[in-house]
Amino acid sequence: MAVGWKPLLPLIAVSALFIYEEWVSSPSCKRVPSPNLHGHEPNQDHPDDLKVMMVANLLLLGSEAGYFNLLFRDYYLSRFFTNSFRTLKPDMLLVLGDISARGYKLPNSKYISVIHQFQRVVGPFLGLPLHVVLGDRDIGECDKLSSDLVSWVSGRFPGLDSAGCGAFEIGNVSFVSLNAVALLCGNNELRFSVEKVVESESMDFQMGSELEGMDENGRVRKKVYEFGWRENAMSSGSGPVLLLHFPLSQTVAAANYDRSRSSSILDGRGRVGTGPYNLLHKLPPNATEYIFQALKPRIVFSAHTQEFHDHFHPDGTREVTVPAMTWNARDDPGFVVAIFRRNKGEVSVSYCSLARESHVLIAYVTLLILLVPMMVFPSTPNLRCLTQS
Repeated sequence: MAVGWKPLLPLIAVSALFIYEEWVSSPSCKRVPSPNLHGHEPNQDHPDDLKVMMVANLLLLGSEAGYFNLLFRDYYLSRFFTNSFRTLKPDMLLVLGDISARGYKLPNSKYISVIHQFQRVVGPFLGLPLHVVLGDRDIGECDKLSSDLVSWVSGRFPGLDSAGCGAFEIGNVSFVSLNAVALLCGNNELRFSVEKVVESESMDFQMGSELEGMDENGRVRKKVYEFGWRENAMSSGSGPVLLLHFPLSQTVAAANYDRSRSSSILDGRGRVGTGPYNLLHKLPPNATEYIFQALKPRIVFSAHTQEFHDHFHPDGTREVTVPAMTWNARDDPGFVVAIFRRNKGEVSVSYCSLARESHVLIAYVTLLILLVPMMVFPSTPNLRCLTQS
């Protein structure tokens, strides 16, 4: 009778492991208060609101991934996406760069394996609107930036032009994504292409949806874009939602508004790939000012630092930096959920944390330590009986 339950140990262990994995792979989200709302933020979401899940720095290895990544890290990353989709029910997925750990170093044949891995990992999100912003690990830093590679990678993701930029509208919310890597570099063809996109979108927002007028024959006159710089009469915050991989430059005044979840840089943050990796890149002040003047963004979402940050620039523009969502980058990954209100009001931002890799590994080791002796234990009473006889 004392040992009758022991054959059920494997079933109990598997059931406990399944319950644990479901629990540990579900996100824990907390809304970040905005000082602009003064406590008037809606407590309930409206069906017409646009809920967007924003992730960054997936750092996928594709065909170069080892067994530990394939069987553990990538497995849990896929579960993070699946449970987040089921729990949060977002309307759209935005990826703010660095899908690949070192894609710019890979030949096209191996880069395809990264894209296929990305599609497997995001799983149910492939049925939703999806937009990907290019990061420096995807296309290389300035000394390795190639217009051919950028065009090739852009063609593998929806909504990107050959320069790695995109503009789209969903639920009356307008988005503009820019190839921030090109803006970080000096004079190059890609930078000029990105600046053309900035000024084109600036003119579109200034003119709104109004027609240019009719000619004497009643035909609609075609818009003519001149890409020389011009003054923007729009007010701050009246432009599109801006998506970038690199954060914008911050002044000392802006830093006083900073509400950082964590200011520490974890050891080994740049361990994916080879050599040191600069996580402090930001767009220079002149590029930042250029973007603010041209686009007057409603809100800015950036990434790269692998940390969560939420701050306001001196003109009142809010910038949210999305953390890394992979154990390849940090022990405690996370992501951001943004809710764009139907009345074009303030954007609600929630920070979602995920399980620490160290905690999950400790749980597995503990289970193994407990389970092995219990599986071996049934032979011990038999040995005692033989000894006593």
